[in-house]
Amino acid sequence: MQFIKPDTNIDFIGKRRIAFAGSMILIAVSIISLIMKGGPRYGVDFAGGTVVQVKFSEHIEPQLIRDALGSIDLGITSIQGFGTEKEHEFLIRTAKSTEALESLGSNIKQRLESAYPQIRMEVRRVEMVGPQVGKDLREKALLAMFSALLFIVVYISGRFELKWMASIIMAACLLATLFIFQKIGISIPVLILTAVLVTLALSFYLKLKFAMGAIIAVIHDVVITVGVFSLTDREFTLPIVAALLTIIGYSLNDTIVVFDRIRENSRRSHRQSYELIINRSINETLSRTLLTSLTTMVVVAALFALGGGIIHDFAFALIIGIIVGTYSSVYVASPVLIIWHQVMKSSTGKTRKTRR
Repeated sequence: MQFIKPDTNIDFIGKRRIAFAGSMILIAVSIISLIMKGGPRYGVDFAGGTVVQVKFSEHIEPQLIRDALGSIDLGITSIQGFGTEKEHEFLIRTAKSTEALESLGSNIKQRLESAYPQIRMEVRRVEMVGPQVGKDLREKALLAMFSALLFIVVYISGRFELKWMASIIMAACLLATLFIFQKIGISIPVLILTAVLVTLALSFYLKLKFAMGAIIAVIHDVVITVGVFSLTDREFTLPIVAALLTIIGYSLNDTIVVFDRIRENSRRSHRQSYELIINRSINETLSRTLLTSLTTMVVVAALFALGGGIIHDFAFALIIGIIVGTYSSVYVASPVLIIWHQVMKSSTGKTRKTRR
């Protein structure tokens, strides 16, 4: 079955300015939301504390649960519905995570049963994470994403531009930056932001255009996905970090396919304009891009609808990531190459005029 006709010629590049404007708006909204909320809403994995999952035999309001547990000094931060409404499950989060809370599950069960004897309930799980452990996990999650970015730079530079030495130099500079800033005591978020800026600056200086396009696309995907979680007030947990790393891999894979075709067509049709070469390359890989995205989306949508509350947010992050990742490989990564080409062409022209 032919999904996309071979002679398809959609003008993707002609609409790149509109796409850039849309991306900038989404990124701005995401950043503003994160700033207004003081960052992502960290789950117990990163913030520390205790989460108790309870299930009732019939409907009950969260405020009634809070009232029943008011006599216990738990420091309850939130009581949130979990799963579908028909399941009558809730997550009770507290700010405390000490050994004295080992019997927390039985205490909560006893209080709720005495307050509402007509409703049957059960405690399904109790998870506790100390504040220091949460901080360590948060830092390791950021370092994991930084490591993914580092390997992307090395691989893309060597794979497409055969500049293994330049990519190794960049990796060494990034690791040195990471080491020095850690010794100074700068926080991990600031450290990661600095590393990203250094990566982009080195990519420009060493003329690693494919690496820069891939990095910008990955940053675009991660920022928007985290922003959607902030806008929808969803928790940022360890499974979400796993989802973000999966999104990075998926987006990179999609981008590599397009880049590979751009490189091939550039060799064959070097007399044509760069915009035309890139647009044709996107159209030639469009069938593969859409088929991969749609088949992956079917699986992730099934997880989202049928997987239950445990992996609900994980599947949601993947859905957003697949949509944004497919979009970025066409409208972000590839147009970055055009901007690069125009900047290099302009600088070369100025150099020639100066020599004359």
